[in-house]
Amino acid sequence: MSGTDNKYLMRTDGLVKHFNVSGGLLDQITFTGGVPHRRVEYVKALNGINLQIEKGEIYCLVGESGCGKTTVGRTIMGLLSPTQGSVSYQGNRIDDLNRQELIPYRRKMQMIFQNSYASLNPRKTVAATLLEPVRFHKPELSSREHKEKVKEVMDSVGVDAGWGSRFPHEFSGGQRQRISIARALMVDPEFIVADEPISALDVSIQAQVLNLLGDAREERGLTYLFITHDLSVVEHFGTRVAVMYLGRICELGKTREIFRSPRHPYTQALLSAIPKLAESKSSHIKMKGEIPTALKLPSGCVFHSRCPHVREQCRHVVPELKQNAEGVQVACHGIDEGWI
Repeated sequence: MSGTDNKYLMRTDGLVKHFNVSGGLLDQITFTGGVPHRRVEYVKALNGINLQIEKGEIYCLVGESGCGKTTVGRTIMGLLSPTQGSVSYQGNRIDDLNRQELIPYRRKMQMIFQNSYASLNPRKTVAATLLEPVRFHKPELSSREHKEKVKEVMDSVGVDAGWGSRFPHEFSGGQRQRISIARALMVDPEFIVADEPISALDVSIQAQVLNLLGDAREERGLTYLFITHDLSVVEHFGTRVAVMYLGRICELGKTREIFRSPRHPYTQALLSAIPKLAESKSSHIKMKGEIPTALKLPSGCVFHSRCPHVREQCRHVVPELKQNAEGVQVACHGIDEGWI
Protein backbone atom coordinates (compact mmCIF):
# COMPACT_ATOMS: atom_id res chain seq x y z
CA MET A 1 0.00 0.00 0.00
CA SER A 2 1.40 3.39 -0.96
CA GLY A 3 1.92 6.41 1.23
CA THR A 4 -0.62 8.39 -0.83
CA ASP A 5 -3.56 6.76 0.96
CA ASN A 6 -3.64 8.98 4.04
CA LYS A 7 -7.36 9.13 4.72
CA TYR A 8 -6.90 6.83 7.72
CA LEU A 9 -4.26 7.13 10.41
CA MET A 10 -4.34 3.39 11.12
CA ARG A 11 -5.69 0.66 8.88
CA THR A 12 -5.75 -3.13 8.81
CA ASP A 13 -6.72 -5.10 5.71
CA GLY A 14 -7.80 -8.74 5.95
CA LEU A 15 -5.92 -9.24 9.22
CA VAL A 16 -5.59 -12.95 10.07
CA LYS A 17 -3.74 -14.40 13.07
CA HIS A 18 -3.56 -18.11 13.81
CA PHE A 19 -1.59 -19.63 16.71
CA ASN A 20 -0.11 -23.10 16.34
CA VAL A 21 -1.00 -25.03 19.52
CA SER A 22 0.13 -28.46 18.33
CA GLY A 23 3.26 -28.55 20.48
CA GLY A 24 6.46 -30.24 19.32
CA LEU A 25 6.75 -32.80 16.54
CA LEU A 26 6.29 -35.76 18.88
CA ASP A 27 3.13 -34.17 20.31
CA GLN A 28 1.71 -33.91 16.78
CA ILE A 29 2.08 -37.61 15.94
CA THR A 30 -0.94 -39.85 16.58
CA PHE A 31 -1.54 -43.47 15.57
CA THR A 32 -4.69 -44.90 14.02
CA GLY A 33 -4.63 -48.64 13.43
CA GLY A 34 -0.88 -48.60 13.80
CA VAL A 35 -0.50 -45.93 11.09
CA PRO A 36 1.12 -42.63 12.18
CA HIS A 37 -0.64 -39.35 11.41
CA ARG A 38 0.54 -35.82 12.01
CA ARG A 39 -2.07 -33.58 13.62
CA VAL A 40 -1.55 -29.80 13.51
CA GLU A 41 -4.01 -27.56 15.37
CA TYR A 42 -4.41 -23.79 15.23
CA VAL A 43 -6.29 -21.28 17.36
CA LYS A 44 -7.88 -19.03 14.74
CA ALA A 45 -7.82 -15.82 16.76
CA LEU A 46 -8.40 -13.33 13.92
CA ASN A 47 -10.17 -14.16 10.66
CA GLY A 48 -10.16 -11.18 8.32
CA ILE A 49 -10.27 -7.98 10.41
CA ASN A 50 -10.62 -4.69 8.50
CA LEU A 51 -10.25 -1.54 10.61
CA GLN A 52 -10.06 2.03 9.31
CA ILE A 53 -9.24 4.42 12.16
CA GLU A 54 -9.40 8.16 11.42
CA LYS A 55 -7.19 10.74 13.08
CA GLY A 56 -8.59 12.09 16.35
CA GLU A 57 -11.20 9.44 17.02
CA ILE A 58 -11.67 6.98 19.87
CA TYR A 59 -12.26 3.71 18.05
CA CYS A 60 -13.61 1.12 20.47
CA LEU A 61 -13.22 -2.63 19.99
CA VAL A 62 -15.63 -4.63 22.14
CA GLY A 63 -16.65 -8.24 22.68
CA GLU A 64 -16.49 -11.15 25.11
CA SER A 65 -13.21 -12.46 26.52
CA GLY A 66 -11.42 -14.59 23.94
CA CYS A 67 -12.94 -12.91 20.89
CA GLY A 68 -9.55 -11.62 19.68
CA LYS A 69 -9.60 -7.97 20.81
CA THR A 70 -6.17 -8.00 22.47
CA THR A 71 -4.69 -9.94 19.53
CA VAL A 72 -5.80 -7.12 17.21
CA GLY A 73 -4.05 -4.52 19.38
CA ARG A 74 -0.83 -6.52 19.72
CA THR A 75 -0.71 -7.27 15.99
CA ILE A 76 -1.21 -3.59 15.13
CA MET A 77 1.64 -2.68 17.50
CA GLY A 78 3.96 -5.27 15.97
CA LEU A 79 4.12 -7.40 19.13
CA LEU A 80 2.62 -10.21 17.02
CA SER A 81 3.14 -10.88 13.32
CA PRO A 82 -0.01 -11.40 11.21
CA THR A 83 -0.54 -14.77 9.53
CA GLN A 84 -2.15 -12.93 6.60
CA GLY A 85 -3.23 -9.39 5.81
CA SER A 86 -1.54 -6.06 6.46
CA VAL A 87 -1.25 -3.18 8.92
CA SER A 88 -0.75 0.36 7.58
CA TYR A 89 0.02 3.66 9.30
CA GLN A 90 -0.78 6.86 7.34
CA GLY A 91 -0.95 4.75 4.18
CA ASN A 92 2.41 3.05 4.70
CA ARG A 93 2.50 -0.68 5.36
CA ILE A 94 4.36 -1.41 8.60
CA ASP A 95 3.77 -5.09 9.50
CA ASP A 96 6.55 -6.23 7.14
CA LEU A 97 9.22 -3.79 8.41
CA ASN A 98 12.29 -4.94 10.32
CA ARG A 99 13.13 -3.71 13.82
CA GLN A 100 15.26 -0.80 12.58
CA GLU A 101 12.67 0.35 10.05
CA LEU A 102 9.97 0.29 12.75
CA ILE A 103 11.76 2.74 15.09
CA PRO A 104 10.16 5.92 13.60
CA TYR A 105 6.73 4.32 14.04
CA ARG A 106 7.45 3.24 17.63
CA ARG A 107 7.61 6.91 18.50
CA LYS A 108 4.25 7.60 16.84
CA MET A 109 2.49 4.52 18.23
CA GLN A 110 2.32 3.54 21.90
CA MET A 111 0.38 1.01 23.98
CA ILE A 112 -1.20 1.08 27.43
CA PHE A 113 -1.59 -2.43 28.85
CA GLN A 114 -4.32 -3.88 31.06
CA ASN A 115 -1.96 -5.07 33.78
CA SER A 116 -0.05 -1.97 34.83
CA TYR A 117 1.98 -3.91 37.39
CA ALA A 118 3.26 -6.45 34.85
CA SER A 119 4.00 -3.78 32.25
CA LEU A 120 6.22 -1.73 34.58
CA ASN A 121 9.74 -2.93 35.37
CA PRO A 122 9.74 -3.70 39.14
CA ARG A 123 13.49 -3.00 39.33
CA LYS A 124 13.23 0.54 37.95
CA THR A 125 12.03 3.68 39.68
CA VAL A 126 9.25 5.74 38.12
CA ALA A 127 11.77 8.35 36.96
CA ALA A 128 13.97 5.71 35.29
CA THR A 129 10.91 4.14 33.63
CA LEU A 130 9.82 7.47 32.16
CA LEU A 131 13.32 8.55 31.14
CA GLU A 132 14.01 5.38 29.14
CA PRO A 133 11.72 6.00 26.12
CA VAL A 134 12.51 9.72 25.81
CA ARG A 135 16.27 9.05 25.92
CA PHE A 136 15.94 6.40 23.20
CA HIS A 137 13.61 8.27 20.85
CA LYS A 138 14.88 11.81 21.48
CA PRO A 139 18.67 11.52 21.87
CA GLU A 140 19.12 15.06 20.53
CA LEU A 141 17.79 16.48 23.82
CA SER A 142 20.14 17.22 26.69
CA SER A 143 19.97 15.41 30.04
CA ARG A 144 18.32 18.45 31.58
CA GLU A 145 15.70 18.59 28.81
CA HIS A 146 14.99 14.89 29.30
CA LYS A 147 14.27 15.48 32.99
CA GLU A 148 12.12 18.54 32.20
CA LYS A 149 10.11 16.42 29.78
CA VAL A 150 9.54 13.80 32.48
CA LYS A 151 8.32 16.46 34.92
CA GLU A 152 6.02 18.03 32.32
CA VAL A 153 4.36 14.69 31.47
CA MET A 154 4.08 13.68 35.13
CA ASP A 155 2.32 16.96 35.89
CA SER A 156 -0.05 16.52 32.92
CA VAL A 157 -1.32 13.13 34.14
CA GLY A 158 -1.48 14.03 37.83
CA VAL A 159 1.60 12.07 38.89
CA ASP A 160 3.30 13.65 41.89
CA ALA A 161 6.90 14.65 41.16
CA GLY A 162 7.91 13.02 44.45
CA TRP A 163 6.97 9.60 43.04
CA GLY A 164 10.04 9.59 40.80
CA SER A 165 12.30 7.81 43.30
CA ARG A 166 9.75 5.12 44.16
CA PHE A 167 9.13 1.67 42.62
CA PRO A 168 5.92 0.26 41.01
CA HIS A 169 5.00 -2.00 43.95
CA GLU A 170 4.67 1.09 46.18
CA PHE A 171 1.62 2.36 44.27
CA SER A 172 -2.06 1.50 43.96
CA GLY A 173 -3.51 0.15 40.71
CA GLY A 174 -4.85 3.55 39.69
CA GLN A 175 -1.54 5.27 40.39
CA ARG A 176 0.37 2.63 38.39
CA GLN A 177 -1.99 3.09 35.46
CA ARG A 178 -1.32 6.85 35.52
CA ILE A 179 2.39 6.06 35.39
CA SER A 180 1.76 3.74 32.43
CA ILE A 181 -0.14 6.50 30.63
CA ALA A 182 2.71 8.92 31.38
CA ARG A 183 5.19 6.47 29.87
CA ALA A 184 3.07 6.20 26.70
CA LEU A 185 2.95 10.01 26.40
CA MET A 186 6.70 10.56 26.93
CA VAL A 187 7.54 10.40 23.20
CA ASP A 188 4.57 12.57 22.05
CA PRO A 189 2.76 9.79 20.15
CA GLU A 190 -0.08 10.24 17.66
CA PHE A 191 -1.79 6.88 18.15
CA ILE A 192 -2.34 4.84 21.32
CA VAL A 193 -3.69 1.30 21.72
CA ALA A 194 -5.34 1.16 25.16
CA ASP A 195 -5.95 -2.50 26.00
CA GLU A 196 -8.51 -2.78 28.82
CA PRO A 197 -6.78 0.08 30.68
CA ILE A 198 -9.45 0.40 33.39
CA SER A 199 -10.80 -3.14 33.84
CA ALA A 200 -8.67 -3.86 36.95
CA LEU A 201 -9.55 -0.57 38.68
CA ASP A 202 -12.29 0.49 41.10
CA VAL A 203 -15.22 2.31 39.49
CA SER A 204 -14.28 5.70 41.00
CA ILE A 205 -10.70 5.32 39.72
CA GLN A 206 -11.98 4.21 36.29
CA ALA A 207 -13.68 7.57 35.83
CA GLN A 208 -10.48 9.43 36.72
CA VAL A 209 -8.41 7.42 34.21
CA LEU A 210 -11.02 7.88 31.46
CA ASN A 211 -11.06 11.64 32.09
CA LEU A 212 -7.29 11.64 31.94
CA LEU A 213 -7.29 9.81 28.59
CA GLY A 214 -9.93 12.20 27.25
CA ASP A 215 -7.98 15.27 28.36
CA ALA A 216 -4.79 13.89 26.80
CA ARG A 217 -6.65 13.38 23.52
CA GLU A 218 -7.88 16.98 23.50
CA GLU A 219 -4.54 18.52 24.49
CA ARG A 220 -2.28 16.36 22.31
CA GLY A 221 -4.49 15.47 19.33
CA LEU A 222 -4.33 11.75 20.09
CA THR A 223 -6.12 8.91 18.33
CA TYR A 224 -7.12 5.82 20.36
CA LEU A 225 -7.88 2.20 19.66
CA PHE A 226 -9.71 1.50 22.93
CA ILE A 227 -10.11 -2.22 23.68
CA THR A 228 -12.70 -3.12 26.29
CA HIS A 229 -15.54 -5.44 27.27
CA ASP A 230 -17.33 -2.69 29.25
CA LEU A 231 -20.10 -1.37 27.00
CA SER A 232 -21.25 1.28 29.49
CA VAL A 233 -17.82 2.91 29.14
CA VAL A 234 -17.93 2.73 25.34
CA GLU A 235 -21.29 4.52 25.19
CA HIS A 236 -19.90 7.66 26.82
CA PHE A 237 -16.27 7.50 25.66
CA GLY A 238 -16.09 6.16 22.11
CA THR A 239 -16.72 7.85 18.78
CA ARG A 240 -17.02 4.59 16.81
CA VAL A 241 -17.38 1.00 17.92
CA ALA A 242 -16.64 -2.38 16.34
CA VAL A 243 -18.26 -5.46 17.93
CA MET A 244 -16.18 -8.65 17.67
CA TYR A 245 -17.20 -12.27 18.00
CA LEU A 246 -14.77 -15.19 17.54
CA GLY A 247 -12.21 -13.28 15.50
CA ARG A 248 -14.67 -11.47 13.23
CA ILE A 249 -16.36 -8.08 13.30
CA CYS A 250 -20.14 -8.52 13.30
CA GLU A 251 -21.19 -4.85 13.59
CA LEU A 252 -19.41 -1.54 13.14
CA GLY A 253 -20.56 2.06 13.23
CA LYS A 254 -20.78 5.34 15.12
CA THR A 255 -21.30 4.76 18.82
CA ARG A 256 -24.61 6.62 19.05
CA GLU A 257 -26.06 4.60 16.14
CA ILE A 258 -24.97 1.24 17.57
CA PHE A 259 -26.40 2.04 21.02
CA ARG A 260 -29.57 3.63 19.65
CA SER A 261 -30.44 0.76 17.36
CA PRO A 262 -28.26 -2.37 17.46
CA ARG A 263 -28.87 -4.56 14.41
CA HIS A 264 -26.83 -7.74 14.81
CA PRO A 265 -28.36 -10.34 17.21
CA TYR A 266 -25.06 -10.58 19.10
CA THR A 267 -24.84 -6.79 19.55
CA GLN A 268 -28.46 -6.76 20.74
CA ALA A 269 -27.66 -9.43 23.34
CA LEU A 270 -24.55 -7.57 24.55
CA LEU A 271 -26.36 -4.24 24.93
CA SER A 272 -29.32 -5.86 26.67
CA ALA A 273 -26.94 -6.91 29.47
CA ILE A 274 -26.23 -3.29 30.46
CA PRO A 275 -28.25 -2.54 33.64
CA LYS A 276 -30.81 0.26 33.24
CA LEU A 277 -32.21 1.94 36.35
CA ALA A 278 -35.41 3.07 34.59
CA GLU A 279 -36.48 -0.49 33.76
CA SER A 280 -38.49 -2.36 36.39
CA LYS A 281 -38.28 -5.61 34.40
CA SER A 282 -35.08 -7.04 32.98
CA SER A 283 -34.83 -6.99 29.17
CA HIS A 284 -31.70 -9.13 29.11
CA ILE A 285 -31.49 -11.38 26.04
CA LYS A 286 -30.20 -14.81 27.06
CA MET A 287 -28.10 -16.48 24.38
CA LYS A 288 -28.59 -20.22 24.03
CA GLY A 289 -26.57 -22.95 22.40
CA GLU A 290 -23.05 -24.19 22.81
CA ILE A 291 -20.27 -21.59 22.95
CA PRO A 292 -17.76 -22.47 20.20
CA THR A 293 -14.00 -21.94 20.45
CA ALA A 294 -11.40 -20.41 18.16
CA LEU A 295 -9.76 -23.87 18.02
CA LYS A 296 -12.75 -25.27 16.13
CA LEU A 297 -14.52 -22.40 14.44
CA PRO A 298 -18.08 -23.03 13.24
CA SER A 299 -18.65 -23.03 9.49
CA GLY A 300 -20.59 -20.14 7.98
CA CYS A 301 -21.53 -17.38 10.43
CA VAL A 302 -19.49 -17.88 13.62
CA PHE A 303 -22.53 -16.82 15.70
CA HIS A 304 -25.01 -19.29 14.18
CA SER A 305 -24.87 -21.81 17.05
CA ARG A 306 -26.20 -19.17 19.48
CA CYS A 307 -28.40 -17.06 17.19
CA PRO A 308 -32.20 -17.19 17.72
CA HIS A 309 -32.79 -16.36 14.03
CA VAL A 310 -30.48 -18.99 12.49
CA ARG A 311 -31.34 -20.52 9.11
CA GLU A 312 -29.59 -23.09 6.93
CA GLN A 313 -27.69 -20.42 4.99
CA CYS A 314 -26.11 -19.15 8.22
CA ARG A 315 -24.55 -22.55 8.88
CA HIS A 316 -22.64 -22.67 5.59
CA VAL A 317 -22.02 -19.17 4.22
CA VAL A 318 -19.86 -16.53 5.94
CA PRO A 319 -21.77 -13.20 5.94
CA GLU A 320 -19.99 -10.06 4.70
CA LEU A 321 -20.00 -6.68 6.44
CA LYS A 322 -22.48 -4.54 4.52
CA GLN A 323 -23.27 -0.88 5.16
CA ASN A 324 -26.82 0.42 5.62
CA ALA A 325 -28.27 3.90 5.09
CA GLU A 326 -27.20 5.03 8.58
CA GLY A 327 -23.56 4.13 7.87
CA VAL A 328 -23.59 1.07 10.15
CA GLN A 329 -21.92 -2.09 8.81
CA VAL A 330 -23.47 -5.42 9.78
CA ALA A 331 -22.45 -8.99 8.91
CA CYS A 332 -25.75 -10.89 9.03
CA HIS A 333 -27.68 -12.87 6.37
CA GLY A 334 -30.95 -12.24 8.17
CA ILE A 335 -30.54 -8.46 7.95
CA ASP A 336 -29.35 -8.63 4.33
CA GLU A 337 -32.36 -10.68 3.25
CA GLY A 338 -34.96 -9.17 5.60
CA TRP A 339 -35.95 -12.03 7.88
CA ILE A 340 -34.66 -10.17 10.96
